[in-house]
Amino acid sequence: MYAIVEIAGQQFKVEKEQEIFVHRLQEEAGSVVEFDGVMLLDNEGKVSVGTPTVNGALVKAKIVEHMKADKVIVFHKKRRKGYQKQNGHRQFMSKILIEDILTDVKVAAKKAAPKKEEVKTEAKAEVKAKAPAKPKAAAKPKEAPKAKAETKEAPVKEVKKAAPKAEAKAKEEKPAAKKAAPKAKEEKKDDQ
Repeated sequence: MYAIVEIAGQQFKVEKEQEIFVHRLQEEAGSVVEFDGVMLLDNEGKVSVGTPTVNGALVKAKIVEHMKADKVIVFHKKRRKGYQKQNGHRQFMSKILIEDILTDVKVAAKKAAPKKEEVKTEAKAEVKAKAPAKPKAAAKPKEAPKAKAETKEAPVKEVKKAAPKAEAKAKEEKPAAKKAAPKAKEEKKDDQ
């Protein structure tokens, strides 16, 4: 008989009287722990697959000791740059002994978390109940925003008015300069 069970975020294939190393568990050494996240259960050829877990299946285990795993060397190097860095890491582990794999166990019903939609509607109802009805806001004086808008538009209009005048002056000066140039040439020709 074996089971595939989730322990501390990882899945393990376990059998009775087997010792395995898992990520550090919170309980103290010597205490008995139960894991109800059984994904698959094989009972002498009869296989039960959970959706996502098998109902009524339970794995009992005893924590033998807490320890650290073997050191893993982490080495970084960038070639031709003179950079290298060496670091070591030892993961905290728990050694557990699988005592029994139980089937047809009544698991205490867990309180199911409400769906997101239900939570949103409940929250909206609470907010509506708590918030008193707001009276309609008194009519704000609309003159103040208009005054701001006029001050913003006024400089723009002035710039637009000033620009055509400057362009008109520039246009008037250019033809005069062209007319003056031919007269000067004609005078030079006459003098010669």
